[in-house]
Amino acid sequence: MEIPHVILFFTGMLLLAILVEPLAEKSRLPFSAALILVGFISSEVLVSFSIDTGIRWDNFYDLIFYVFLPILIFEAAFNMNARLLFKNIIPVLFMAIPLMLLSTGLIAVFLYYSIGYPEGFPWIAALLTGALLSATDPIAVLALFKKIGAPHRLSILVDGESLFNDATAIVMVTLLVSLATSSHGGFEWSATTLEFLRIFFGGAITGGLVGMLGYVLIPRIASAVTGAVVSLISAYMAFIIAEAGFHVSGVMAVLVAGLMLGHTSRNRQDEGRHGFMEQLWEYKSYMANAMLFLISGVTIQIAMFTDQWLAIVIGIAAALIARAVGIFAVIPGLNLLPGVESVGMGYRIVMYWGGIRGAITLALALSLPVELPYWWTIQSIAYGVVIFTLFVQAPTMPLLMKKVAL
Repeated sequence: MEIPHVILFFTGMLLLAILVEPLAEKSRLPFSAALILVGFISSEVLVSFSIDTGIRWDNFYDLIFYVFLPILIFEAAFNMNARLLFKNIIPVLFMAIPLMLLSTGLIAVFLYYSIGYPEGFPWIAALLTGALLSATDPIAVLALFKKIGAPHRLSILVDGESLFNDATAIVMVTLLVSLATSSHGGFEWSATTLEFLRIFFGGAITGGLVGMLGYVLIPRIASAVTGAVVSLISAYMAFIIAEAGFHVSGVMAVLVAGLMLGHTSRNRQDEGRHGFMEQLWEYKSYMANAMLFLISGVTIQIAMFTDQWLAIVIGIAAALIARAVGIFAVIPGLNLLPGVESVGMGYRIVMYWGGIRGAITLALALSLPVELPYWWTIQSIAYGVVIFTLFVQAPTMPLLMKKVAL
């Protein structure tokens, strides 16, 4: 597909997103769900007229991880209240790392024994599925929170968990894919754990160094536009240096850099300049989200649901059960720790049902090497779970919020 046609295709997709948004609001359907639906229908129409969309599974990964992901992570971190986040950092990190790893293990066990086909769906496949299904994406839920004026702490808990567990999930999937495709096929818990820690915290340190550069530069720049350009450079610099330079987590690097620059901008600039940068990043995030979910819709295949419907049902059940164990059985123990503000039952109910899966889950599923014999099963499960959470969980959130008086 030629470059002008690709540009025309993407601008047409953005126009669709603009037209879909008011329709989604009227139908009370989450914007992201509407985008997936429109992307799928548009793709089917184009294919029926023998028009090539130009979207391929092997370029989807690069587009998501090197173009869209740094924007989405940086925007969420930049606009997050760092003080409120650090006030709740213990429950956020607990949900994003230990709870996410527990969820990965529970989903893997449930899938492995329920599917019961070790030759075609071994333990490594179950663990891969568990890792990518544990990444939450609260975009639809947070939009609802803003609309109804939900408590700030609830928003921070949901958004903070998503930010950090996305990084955890990406690191886990990267490690597991490396193990699955390695020639020796060995698995050593100690070596894998050390590698996970190196990638995760190495990314955080890289982001901190880039964030320090922005901390020094932004207050000394007179122009709001130039400051915004510095923030954009910081986002991509953190990601590329971490991924290509140090081979650590680019997502963690962007997350830490975004938190630092957002805090710097909020506290060391006037409201007008900071407001300009916030709006600019919201604009970038809107475009990235719209394109991401539209393209996700384009990549949907009917065969996923006809050939793998039972695996999808098992995946949905596994994701819901693992989330319930983490939120209702483990978090009460966290509430007993000294200095940790209790997470009440109302919050836990909303956090359980608001554990929406979205862009990161789809991107990770589409990044799986086709050399893995079980890639199609994992991808189908991922799509099924994402569609369930967007079309069932997200639309019922307003009713749930009223029931628990939030």
